[in-house]
Amino acid sequence: MAKIDLAGYTLSELKGLQHDVERAIKDRQQQDVQKAREQILAIARNAGVSVEELLGNGGPKAKKATGKEVEAKYQNPKDTSQTWTGRGRQPRWMAEAVANGKRPDDFLMK
Repeated sequence: MAKIDLAGYTLSELKGLQHDVERAIKDRQQQDVQKAREQILAIARNAGVSVEELLGNGGPKAKKATGKEVEAKYQNPKDTSQTWTGRGRQPRWMAEAVANGKRPDDFLMK
């Protein structure tokens, strides 16, 4: 690649060159993408396959992993509707009881 001496250019001329270079880069990228697209389509046509089949867009979609429901392990004896699985943050009723000397095993569901 030929080296260009930019020392003789003014700031506005350099900015103009920069603009021209950026536009040329963008145009070249678009041309390369278009050329690649045409090549992919030609390969798919020659193979007798649609682009969707080639890229796997038409197949079944992978299922998302869903969280498994976990049964409650602990229960508040004062209010049996309040339960806890033992995962995540300890509920306030249990944290207060443990702070007052109770053990988590005291709240195990039977």
